[in-house]
Amino acid sequence: MAEHSPLVRQWIMLRILSSRHYGVTVKELAEELGVSEKTVRRDLDAFSEAGFPLEETVVEHGRKKWKLAGDLTVKGVPLHYDEAIALHVARCFMEPLAGTIFWSAAQRAFNKIRCMFNERALKYVEKMAQAFYQTRVGFCDYSRQAEIIDQIMIGLEDHRALEIEYQSLKATEPATYEIHPYGMTYHRGSLYLVGWSPGKKEIRHWKVNRIIRAEVTDRRFEMPEDFRLDEHFAGSFGVYQGDGDYHIRVRFSAEVARYVSEARWHSSQQLHPQRDGSLIAEFDLESLEEIERWILSFGRHAEVLEPPELVERIGYEVEQMARVYTVKKDAQRLTLHNHASIFDAALPQDESFLSDRMKNAVSRAQK
Repeated sequence: MAEHSPLVRQWIMLRILSSRHYGVTVKELAEELGVSEKTVRRDLDAFSEAGFPLEETVVEHGRKKWKLAGDLTVKGVPLHYDEAIALHVARCFMEPLAGTIFWSAAQRAFNKIRCMFNERALKYVEKMAQAFYQTRVGFCDYSRQAEIIDQIMIGLEDHRALEIEYQSLKATEPATYEIHPYGMTYHRGSLYLVGWSPGKKEIRHWKVNRIIRAEVTDRRFEMPEDFRLDEHFAGSFGVYQGDGDYHIRVRFSAEVARYVSEARWHSSQQLHPQRDGSLIAEFDLESLEEIERWILSFGRHAEVLEPPELVERIGYEVEQMARVYTVKKDAQRLTLHNHASIFDAALPQDESFLSDRMKNAVSRAQK
């Protein structure tokens, strides 16, 4: 049996102690967890010191069995202790939605969970929670849009049209739209409203933090019975929609192949490891915008093989980037007295081939 970290081991132990109505012996716990009986006794002592209601009973042949004295039903919630701890720990993943009705409801639920533990047990639970953290890079702040999200939710639940004032990314002035809200999706730190646009006669997406005003109207609409958000986004590499039919093949170098293979980037994904350590990834999508940006994020470690449209788009973007960073003859030149020492110091030792390329590029630029 694989060895667990102390945190995971104690979590599993709490689950066992909560679910075994007739209790469990130290020996049984040690066998299930793959640890020594001494370790189990030490964890049981830690639970007792933390204030968890451990109950010890003596059964036949003088054996002792342990269990948590009931679940949290006695306190009004039908949860086991490990379930309550898991929900409390998961609160950090709700923090990007602070200020919304989702966050408010979650906070009330978390407060109820906190009340289930005595002071010592709560400190133990907080210690567990400190092992998890969610980064905040790119998250939108919805604390000032609580009323807007309230209106959106009413429209979603009652199938009533919304009138929104929306400031698109490219427009200089906000515009007013009537929309039939179908649902919301959370993508890369942002909420998007999905719905039918009567004016455009199509399903469209609106980024919630760009909605200046939202008001529920008295006009009701019929929700399509066959509409599902997961199916709607099946052809997207995020939230961008398209009407194309693209089979995409990308070769990733050996340096990033493992990173790419560690995640499920899209439901259509197929990965083909190559003998040289590289990886060819295939996707079937309706649009190219978001996967183009994703591929560019890998720099020289990603090469688009098909379709030709994407090859051309990537090539054009790389050319434009090269223009931005090219040292022009009539520009102010930097005097590098010792090219080799500068680049050798700046680059990792295993990137010598890149160092040579960069030194050559500087030499060409200064001619």
